[in-house]
Amino acid sequence: MNSLINRPAAKWLILILLSVLWFGTLGHRKLITPDEGRYAEISREMVASGNWNTPRLNGIKYFEKPALQYWTTAAAFKMLGESDFIARLWPATTGFLSLLAVFFTSRKIWGEATAWLAGGILASSVWWIGNGHFLTLDMGVSAFLTFSLCGFLLAQRDGASPKENRNGMLIAWTSIALAVLSKGLIGLVLPGIAIVAYSIICRDLKLWTRLHLFKGLALALLITVPWFLTVSKANPEFAQFFFIHEHFERFLSTEHRREGPIWYFFPILAVGLLPWTSLLPQALKKSWQSNEQFKTNRFLLIWSIFIFAFFSKSGSKLPSYILPIFPALAMLMAQTLMDISSKALRWHFVWMVIPGLILIGAYPYVSTITSDNTPQMYNAAYAIWLVAAGLVFTGGSIASFILAGKNKKEAAIATMVLTGLIGGQLPMVGHESYAYTNSSYHLVEAIKPQVNEQSTLYAVRYYDQSLPFYLKRTIQFVEYTDEFQMGQKSEPDKHITLDDFIARWNSDAQPVAILQKETLNELQTRGLQMKIIAKDARRLVIAKP
Repeated sequence: MNSLINRPAAKWLILILLSVLWFGTLGHRKLITPDEGRYAEISREMVASGNWNTPRLNGIKYFEKPALQYWTTAAAFKMLGESDFIARLWPATTGFLSLLAVFFTSRKIWGEATAWLAGGILASSVWWIGNGHFLTLDMGVSAFLTFSLCGFLLAQRDGASPKENRNGMLIAWTSIALAVLSKGLIGLVLPGIAIVAYSIICRDLKLWTRLHLFKGLALALLITVPWFLTVSKANPEFAQFFFIHEHFERFLSTEHRREGPIWYFFPILAVGLLPWTSLLPQALKKSWQSNEQFKTNRFLLIWSIFIFAFFSKSGSKLPSYILPIFPALAMLMAQTLMDISSKALRWHFVWMVIPGLILIGAYPYVSTITSDNTPQMYNAAYAIWLVAAGLVFTGGSIASFILAGKNKKEAAIATMVLTGLIGGQLPMVGHESYAYTNSSYHLVEAIKPQVNEQSTLYAVRYYDQSLPFYLKRTIQFVEYTDEFQMGQKSEPDKHITLDDFIARWNSDAQPVAILQKETLNELQTRGLQMKIIAKDARRLVIAKP
């Protein structure tokens, strides 16, 4: 790597290229339901209402997660305007900053060459790319956990001065606090598990004297407590729901219907690390070998294993929950990549032809799938993007294999990084093919001419999370609860029955309702006067004649 990293102009060119590739596609897709619509709308409502203390979704109190990401996105909306690009800016930015954190930490501990490899591996891992370009809270909390990991490693590394130890730990504690404000107590629990496990396994009790516990806890409390106090004061139901229901009950139960087998995350990890998955066994094996006083690689291994095991044991699982281990694995795999010969490297690259060919071969199957909710033409359009990604992975794999065979290791690695970065984004860019069914943007555009300030909007037994964001207003729920149970219980007027809806429909001047076909049939049998003003494969919009 030395021929590249010793050229300042090349470094800036790489950073600019990475920035363009990373941020360039954020606004291409419409926001989809449920996650993207949900988190964009909460932030939009903060701006519209001026209430930045109590999060609301479709006008209903929403306490499932803390407010940090809502605040940052709301601030971006206020300064830069509301758009799909700005809605996704926080996960993209925090994901990108994590790349830089991994780079600078690796450079300080292992040197410049390893730092480039660690940053490149993380930037081109398809699961890191996917979560950095999709609007959820998982990239934000993973980024702050990464910052806490990096601050901790810099503070504890052999040779760190007392000042570096203090500053590194203050960075770690600050990041832990921001992780808590991003997604709750896991921001503290996950680093805590890793530190306790390391100190026991490695018999390093002196570690606890280098954590700056009192300063760190005081700083973390100073950052986190004010919002928790103010939101609890304004909403007495907050504390029980957030701390008990959303943490302990969710972890211990399967009521959210997100259960999975104990091996749930293994295929996600294997696919998510592409195109670097084959490096993982060797990296894990090597990570236990250490002669340092503070065993950095062992800590990275323990961090990864215990976080992976924590969520594997949970009764509530989602694929993105293991995202915080990817930066640690990238740092381990970068060291392995440094030691691999060009000849051996070829076989780590050529196998990527297999997933490439699988994506290409999926075209005849995917392009012919059809259902009532997703007509065949949308699947056919998306299948083309899978072929494009497959061609990138196949071509990049072959090119890297050839370059490594010619002893051009640096060029081979750079080619594979570019392959992962481009190939990993193509399926996401292509997902715009489903905008007519998975987003409400086009439906809202169709009904805008018939909706004005006097119109009353209803969601009847159906709700698309992206509706209020694109309508720029909230909707009255009719016999729809799902995740709104707590908010509707505290504010009963946020939920009405079908009989109430029919009565209001007859008295409202310009009512409009979104619903599904089976509900339409029921309303027709009850004699409701209506006309269909828009429809797609999944829902219809009706208005009073």
